[in-house]
Amino acid sequence: MRASTDLDTLTDFFDRYGVALTAGDVPALAGCYALPGLVVADTYSFSFSTLAAVALSFVGAAPDYQERELVAANALIEDVQPVSALLTEVAVQWEFLDSQGRAVPGERYRYLLRTTEDGPAICTVIRAA
Repeated sequence: MRASTDLDTLTDFFDRYGVALTAGDVPALAGCYALPGLVVADTYSFSFSTLAAVALSFVGAAPDYQERELVAANALIEDVQPVSALLTEVAVQWEFLDSQGRAVPGERYRYLLRTTEDGPAICTVIRAA
């Protein structure tokens, strides 16, 4: 097994992640993460060691997406860097689509992905500028 830098594999992974995100499918979101995991932003960091903790971190996001009427998420992969035999860093610019069909710009993130037997899994999320 080797770290995936294949754009088709990464695009499929982030497509599934984006669908789960806008659908509020917390179990599917949690399933996209490796344990333990870490989220890092300018003013906070938190780690999680269970799928329940990952799920709790997304509980508040679902109502926000619904309130903003976001119905689809598209990950624009900007950069892919192999880090080690099983780790890949992926820079993503998220773009959303609202219920009126308008593009809504999202944030940029860097994801550290671990290649597993089931495919990529997120180890670390860093909110980027």
